[in-house]
Amino acid sequence: MRRHTTLVAALLVVAASAPRAAHAQLGDRLRRAAEAAKRRAGEQAEERAERPKVSKDAAAEAPAEASEAKADTAAAPTVNSGRDFTPGTRVLYATDFTRDELGDFPRAFRLRGGNTEVAEIGRARWLRATSFGEFEIPLSEKLPERFTMEFDFIGPSGWSQYLYFTPHDPNGDEPYHLHLSAEEGGVGGPNGYDVASAPPRGREGAPLRVQVMADGDYVKVYLNGVRVANAPNAALGRSRVIRVRVSASDEAPVMIANLRIAAGGKDLYAALESSGRVTADGILFDTNSDRLRAESTPVLQEIAAMLAAHPELRVAIEGHTDDAGAAAANQSLSERRAAAVRRHLVTTLGVDAARLTSAGFGATRPVAPNDSEANRQRNRRVELVKR
Repeated sequence: MRRHTTLVAALLVVAASAPRAAHAQLGDRLRRAAEAAKRRAGEQAEERAERPKVSKDAAAEAPAEASEAKADTAAAPTVNSGRDFTPGTRVLYATDFTRDELGDFPRAFRLRGGNTEVAEIGRARWLRATSFGEFEIPLSEKLPERFTMEFDFIGPSGWSQYLYFTPHDPNGDEPYHLHLSAEEGGVGGPNGYDVASAPPRGREGAPLRVQVMADGDYVKVYLNGVRVANAPNAALGRSRVIRVRVSASDEAPVMIANLRIAAGGKDLYAALESSGRVTADGILFDTNSDRLRAESTPVLQEIAAMLAAHPELRVAIEGHTDDAGAAAANQSLSERRAAAVRRHLVTTLGVDAARLTSAGFGATRPVAPNDSEANRQRNRRVELVKR
């Protein structure tokens, strides 16, 4: 049984109601949530106390048993269970809170209650919640059938986060949802039934990278790169508003950073054949660096597989940036990033170097105005161009 003191992230359309009634309902819901969380925390503590202890003799036998198991499985074949997380290619919403003042609530969000503000940890900006409350993140369009969501999460042990994709119905069953904490993560069903969940393999107090892929009712959840949920029948629903319901305190804050929501992408080869170029949005770099991030691996492997399947194909790799910073620095960065992608494809994935070229264009070829974080992220891109 998991402890359910919660940070709840819900994606749903909020029904219009009178302000006083809405605030009263919110207060009642939050009070009920706090009382339920306390009860569950006590039950969890009792459950831990009742767990049998392992004797010293049994513990001494464990290494030998582990060695035998290792010997039995040493010759087991490698299992390929399909492609790992691949980010959507069309950004619907993105923010790293760098355009917001420290101590302020993000201007693009709508606050409905509670204490939530932008804070800085090291050089990164985080949205930090220290009380019960709610806020909304408006989207430019309704979430499509295929979409991905990514964000970083920090929270204390025992605090869970829930993501709902349907409007709140006070008289209905709890809908399908996503949940995560420092102990576990996965997909839940009506009335809290666990459809699929597993430990996130993270550490308390350390950032946990959350990645979600939804394709119709099929949902996969990844925590720190490990797939922890594979649910084929999770009817999450879709809307144009992300409503986040938070349960936190000064002593146990919960924090979110680097939020990105994107529509699912097209097949690379099909896009390249139809238009002559395609943006590989899943290729990511460290900030102001040409160092490829680990999340780029699935897309890089997909590019290599495409080239292997079509040996006649020749591709130019183009790097692009947003307009932040000096033009010369952006030009250099775009060139180095394009070269890094080419180098990885050649040296790590075995693509013939003669089939690839690289070039950078800085901020000179934007695909969107540099007037929002989502648009700037669209402009920071790597494109593949058919030669």
